[in-house]
Amino acid sequence: MSLRVCFKPATVSIFRRQFVPSTSFISSQTRSYSILDKATMSSSAPAPQRRFQNPAVFVCDIQEKFRPAIHEFDKVIATTSKLLRASSILSLPVFVTTQNRARLGDTVSELKPHLATATVKADIDKTRFSIHICVTQTALDLLQAGHKVYILADGVSSTNKEEVPIALARLRQAGAVVTSSESWIYELMGDAAVPEFKGIVGLVKDTARETKGSLGGLVGSKI
Repeated sequence: MSLRVCFKPATVSIFRRQFVPSTSFISSQTRSYSILDKATMSSSAPAPQRRFQNPAVFVCDIQEKFRPAIHEFDKVIATTSKLLRASSILSLPVFVTTQNRARLGDTVSELKPHLATATVKADIDKTRFSIHICVTQTALDLLQAGHKVYILADGVSSTNKEEVPIALARLRQAGAVVTSSESWIYELMGDAAVPEFKGIVGLVKDTARETKGSLGGLVGSKI
């Protein structure tokens, strides 16, 4: 019951500091000079790039029938809502699933306004446990397929809260990155110069109270 993000390793843009090489080095008895190529000096700075180049967001089975059963379900919804808003700002593809919608109900009403956007690429009903029972099976399948998987700890839960740290430890051991929603959003951008930065800062401020509540209720000292 939750969110995760993934992308192919080959598409990851690694954030490196770039140093401009000198074209020549002249030495005398008293001093040294580093001479920069004129073309390098006159060229403009490169356009800012996001740290992750091909991410996708998965929202798994956040349905009405699970509302009374899942620990801190309202906090899962709050984090999902924030991530969907961030996905809209950043134009991230979103994939939504439900498990046996006819019996377990549709995606919760609180998320519906955020699903009516162009960034939602699929809203799929299914019966398979992968991307249901649960995040663990989904993440393991994605890892096996060669994706890099991030689990947002303030957006996952279970009927038994004690199961969450066990699952997160297993996923971390399998190669997934366990992090928080806000940390992942900023890591994705990687540069305050990206055009969407201002919108994300506004979102983070707007959801600060909910973020604190989700971290306290769903994460605490569990990871």
